[in-house]
Amino acid sequence: MVDNKLEINIVMMKKLLVFSLIMFVFGYALVPFYEKFCEITGINNLLQPDVLTKEIRVDEERWITVEFDANTRGLPWQFKPLQSSVRIHPGQPVNVMYEITNDSEREINGQAIPSYSPRFLEKHLKKFECFCFTKQVLKPNETRQMPVQFMIEPSLPVDIQTVTISYTFFELPAGVSAVKK
Repeated sequence: MVDNKLEINIVMMKKLLVFSLIMFVFGYALVPFYEKFCEITGINNLLQPDVLTKEIRVDEERWITVEFDANTRGLPWQFKPLQSSVRIHPGQPVNVMYEITNDSEREINGQAIPSYSPRFLEKHLKKFECFCFTKQVLKPNETRQMPVQFMIEPSLPVDIQTVTISYTFFELPAGVSAVKK
C-alpha cells in the first residue's frame, strides 16, 4: 500500500514538473508573438516616433499643464528635465530638454522607458522626437542634453488640466540593442 502511494506521488510529481516546464517555455514563446502583434496593430508603440496623418488645430481656448519627471533604475546617472513643467494649448508642438550625466568611471548603455499620467494620455500624446526611441551610450563622466518634441491632441478630455510625462532609465548590457515595442 505504501509503495502504491509512493508510485502515485512520483507519477504526479513528474506530471507537474512536465507541466511547469511547458508553461515556462510557453511564457517565453509569447514574447515574440506579443511584439509582432503590437507591431502589426500599432499597440504599445511607446518607443517609436509618431507621425501626424492630418493637420491638428491648436485649441487656444484651453490650457494644459505638462509636468516632467525623470528617474534612473540602478544606474549611476543623474537625470533631470531642465524645466519641471510647461503650460500649453492642446495641439501646440512643444520642445523640452532633459539632461543626463554618467557619474561613473565606465561607459554605460541605457534605455529610457516612458510612462504617463493619467494612464490614457498615451492615446492623446504624439511624440516626434525623443531620446527614449534609441539606446543611449554615455562615456565616463559625460553630460548630455537630450530633446523631447511632442504635442497633446485637442481630443484630450476637457476635464484634464494637468498631465505628467515621466521617463525612467534602465541599464542595458553591452551589445544589447534598444528595447522595441
